[in-house]
Amino acid sequence: MSVSVVLTALLVAAPSAQAQDDGFVSLFDGRTLDGWVNINCAPDTFGVRDGVITVTGVPICEIRTPRMYENFVLELEYQHQKPMGNAGVFVWADALPARGQPFLRAIEVQVLDGRNSETYTSHGDVFAIHGAVLTPDRPHPNGSMRSLPSERRAKGPGEWNHYRITANKGTIKLAVNGKEVSGGYDISPRKGYIALESEGAPTLFRNIRIKELPSAGALDPSQVATAYEGHTALYDGVSFTGWQPPRDEASRWRTNDWTMAYESTTAAPGKPLTSVGTWGDVEIIADWRWVDEQEPAATQSTPAVAARMLPGVRAVVMPQAGAAMQAAGKWNRVVQRIVGDRLTVSVNGQVVSDAVLQEGLPARGRMALVPAGRKVEFANILVKPLP
Repeated sequence: MSVSVVLTALLVAAPSAQAQDDGFVSLFDGRTLDGWVNINCAPDTFGVRDGVITVTGVPICEIRTPRMYENFVLELEYQHQKPMGNAGVFVWADALPARGQPFLRAIEVQVLDGRNSETYTSHGDVFAIHGAVLTPDRPHPNGSMRSLPSERRAKGPGEWNHYRITANKGTIKLAVNGKEVSGGYDISPRKGYIALESEGAPTLFRNIRIKELPSAGALDPSQVATAYEGHTALYDGVSFTGWQPPRDEASRWRTNDWTMAYESTTAAPGKPLTSVGTWGDVEIIADWRWVDEQEPAATQSTPAVAARMLPGVRAVVMPQAGAAMQAAGKWNRVVQRIVGDRLTVSVNGQVVSDAVLQEGLPARGRMALVPAGRKVEFANILVKPLP
């Protein structure tokens, strides 16, 4: 072998050897989304083209790593495709969206373009969202849990930006294009998933890699994100795929990004949206809210009664008034667990019903979203078959 061939071989091999020697592991193989889990996105929201992850921005949603990480250094590059772009990287995130949100409880490392003010920037803000906690390195002007960067270093649309995120023992530091500019401490949770966010604009990601740092040891459960327990989303944010709108009221139902919306001129329960799939024993998570009206009077019906009135339906998600419910305009989270003829219902974390239904339910059946109210929105429809 000639000297020139040997030198060429060494030069080609060097980057690969460095990638192994410095302790980093790639989270993106450059060809597929293997190693990423779709949480609540349409099938084509995230894709791969020419060695980069493509993001359409529609719907607002996330993909995440299959497992949690505690202490680590995460590096990646992003590029906005259009001015005023928006996306994000979530750190120490829960597995499922927060109540009434398309987003996860997490620390967000902002990926934004073209919007700057005294309270936010497009140059590497770091902040807590939807129940997470962070103290910014420098106090925020309005006292919020948001760290503003010390310098504005991000490049505009069509140019690549490099992020280095160091998350270690409840602290986070962000370097933008080679210089640390923002961060925070006293963070909770401090172990969780890593997620990439789609938020209304086309974005590219590439060269995503991670180096894990030593664990801090046993963590209090409150410091650990909520783990994945087997639920999958039944709404893709862009279509009624997997659902059957009622023929005579189909125009009243519409997809509205991460929500499914129903609008009528009467407060009487409308015709339900029913699932194509069927389940036996099952756990269902669903969010709903009355949009802008006064809370309707308590209906005489209940989800169990409504299910018996709908042929082939085993589970019903239906807005109801009650002490455990939020006021109109605010989101409620309902968790239904159906095992045989036993139905357990929790609303916003409070058990409101747990009983064996005397008239029973079909052993296997569909799910129905019953729109009790003039303007109703549903979101985060998640299902987990039970053994």
